[in-house]
Amino acid sequence: MGGQESFIYSFVARGTMVLAEYTEFTGNFPAIAAQCLQRLPSTNNKFTYKCDHHIFNFLVEDGYAYCVVAKESVGKQISIALLERIKADFRKRYGGGKADTAVAKSLNKEFGPLMKEHMQYIIDHADEIEKLLKVKAQVSEVKSIMLENIDKTMERGEILTSLNDKAEDLRNSAQEFKKQGQQIRRKMWYQNMKIKLVVLGIILLLVLIIWLSVCRGFNCTN
Repeated sequence: MGGQESFIYSFVARGTMVLAEYTEFTGNFPAIAAQCLQRLPSTNNKFTYKCDHHIFNFLVEDGYAYCVVAKESVGKQISIALLERIKADFRKRYGGGKADTAVAKSLNKEFGPLMKEHMQYIIDHADEIEKLLKVKAQVSEVKSIMLENIDKTMERGEILTSLNDKAEDLRNSAQEFKKQGQQIRRKMWYQNMKIKLVVLGIILLLVLIIWLSVCRGFNCTN
């Protein structure tokens, strides 16, 4: 997935009132998203709408709606991962009640830039996130199969040893999922650290250049 243009528009709303939004694009995306918001069921769930080769993704939870408009080429799970990230940050910052009394778009200045950062993070780590989601799906599938097999086993009265073997397979799958998740998180941490070190190096180089310019070399005197 390439470029920040993959995500077009995003907002957080309480009920049908948009509290914060972010976009760098012109167009009728906010108007269409607002129309979709008016029609959303109030139940906790995930919803998607398609319009003009764009997908309007919604995550509704506890009276709040989180939306992102993405290009059709962006996978639904990636968009939902972004919404989950935005939701977690929004709750962390405004869970104490500030969001409950905020007026329309009053959180734009504070939370809008953060939505931009979350968009960029998902884009930069799309491959790792897709791998992690794939592993989760595989574990979920194995779990469903195991539960189904256990039910059938109970019906047929198979011996306990067979059940233990199948349970061990499930545990192994869970351990593999945990291992892969740790590897992905470790890789993300190293990438972020590299970026920070590069930025620090640039800052130090600029300071050195300025110092040399002011002092005309290394001959600074009081």
